[in-house]
Amino acid sequence: MAEPRALRWPIGLLLLASCTGQFGDLPANDEGGEATAPLCASIEPGESPLRRMTRVEYDNTILDLLGDDSRPARGFVPEEESLGFNNQAAALVVSPLLAEQYMTAAEGIAARAAGKLLGEAPACREAAAGAACRGEIAALIASLGKRAFRRPLAEDEIAELAALFDRGLGLGDTPDDASTGLSLVVQAMLQSPHFLYRVELGMPDPVESDVVPLTSYEIASRLSYLLWGTMPDDALFAAAEKGTLGTAEEIEAQARRMLDDPRAREAVKNFHRQWLGLSKIDEIAAGGRDPELYPEYRDELLPLFQAETEAFLDHAIFEEDASVSTLFTASYSMMNRELAELYGIKGGPKGEAFERVELDPSQRAGFLTHAGLLSLYAKPNRSSPVHRGRFVRQSLLCQIPPPPPDVVPEPPMVDRTKTTREQFSQHVSDPGCRSCHALLDPIGFGFEHYDALGRWRDAENGIPVDASGELTQTDTDGPFDGAVELAHRLAESEQVRACVVKQWFRFGYGRAEQREDACSLSQATEAFEASRYNIRALLVALTQTDAFRYRREIHVGGDVGDDAGGASESAPEGEP
Repeated sequence: MAEPRALRWPIGLLLLASCTGQFGDLPANDEGGEATAPLCASIEPGESPLRRMTRVEYDNTILDLLGDDSRPARGFVPEEESLGFNNQAAALVVSPLLAEQYMTAAEGIAARAAGKLLGEAPACREAAAGAACRGEIAALIASLGKRAFRRPLAEDEIAELAALFDRGLGLGDTPDDASTGLSLVVQAMLQSPHFLYRVELGMPDPVESDVVPLTSYEIASRLSYLLWGTMPDDALFAAAEKGTLGTAEEIEAQARRMLDDPRAREAVKNFHRQWLGLSKIDEIAAGGRDPELYPEYRDELLPLFQAETEAFLDHAIFEEDASVSTLFTASYSMMNRELAELYGIKGGPKGEAFERVELDPSQRAGFLTHAGLLSLYAKPNRSSPVHRGRFVRQSLLCQIPPPPPDVVPEPPMVDRTKTTREQFSQHVSDPGCRSCHALLDPIGFGFEHYDALGRWRDAENGIPVDASGELTQTDTDGPFDGAVELAHRLAESEQVRACVVKQWFRFGYGRAEQREDACSLSQATEAFEASRYNIRALLVALTQTDAFRYRREIHVGGDVGDDAGGASESAPEGEP
């Protein structure tokens, strides 16, 4: 398969892309497009927005590219979230502050890398301006540039970077200082859109069609950032160079190999931190817990809360090859001594290491009853049926009930003579609240056996807890009693399984699903179902879809508005 022409972009188009995160397609719909019944007679890849690295991806890539573990992106401005994720292309604009942070980071990284890189060009230590040095520098630029841009450099790109190296020779401490020239080359690479963005043009189209397969290098990059959150490894680069990433079977073989690498575990953790809100658990510290009601609370518990759910999901998915059902219904978790004591578990772990702990299946079931999530979706002085119900409705069922536009929700005052359920009964009687809370509260009431720290309780304020609830407008409607029964009901819900596919689609592809993605969603869902809803199988399935392997053909050059497919009209207000 022939690789595409050299990627030379008009500078105006690169600036436009940096502002909008889009090239060749319209921006994603933040609320997600409704997929119609798939008509899969032709390839429908959906849109392919230009995707900028997130902070996590930037740091991982710098580590793998140059061995630099300083993680400078932790100091970058946070990404804007869309659809619950921070990697959505439509929201990843570049502000002036972020551009400056990219520059500062590149300068520091390049200064640290130059000396090491100079070891790959020994002739440059003696005579940086000599012919032998220039040959070594050209080879170094080609090698490093291929990894930094995730595809081979064109000859004119190598020449431009070599000229930059020459310019740096006169800027160092001595006229023959090669390290300064190398530093400028690295700085230029790290600030290039070809490094910061996942640039994808696809193969040159040999037939009359507006759909083209991605190149082997582009597939390698999609695989590595989906499954590892970083740049391709040597094996992926080798496969790309040989052109052995062109078939679904070749891509699947690489995906299965990559899932056995520890980096896949980190990528899956990143997904769950965002999908379930685990990354927000540390924000509980801002409001804390009422010391009179929860004297056991301390901020040091928060990282343990997050670690429990992450360790449980990691163990279930990678050690037990779990299905979605197991994630909802498992009667065990992962805890250390301190966390087990909070749960009231006797004879649990004795040390700080997390171990598998069997739980009372009548009180706990999967991640839904973990203390961290129950605390996150609670208030400082009580549980919160609204927040817990909204979490289930929005994150697990992919339903987003909008609040009435003219209503400012006010929670009821705390009354220690009543249960939380009794206090929230006003939502049923208030016409302004009823329509929305009828979808949330009956689910949230099912969690009333858990206080604002996620601990089990049989009574609240001396009154027996009523944890009966009801599911409506789902494929598993009906009453239930308690969160354990709810978890088992959700575990068998086709709607929940479809939501899991949709959430992984959004995270993995960095955009909302649209009508054109009906076939891709169907492809992933069918493979997921065939595997009996195995999570690892779903990740492999995401690499097999039309949306992953193809894109609409685009044409580079000429009028920027034409090249951008209308993107010039879609820049957010206030952006260049």
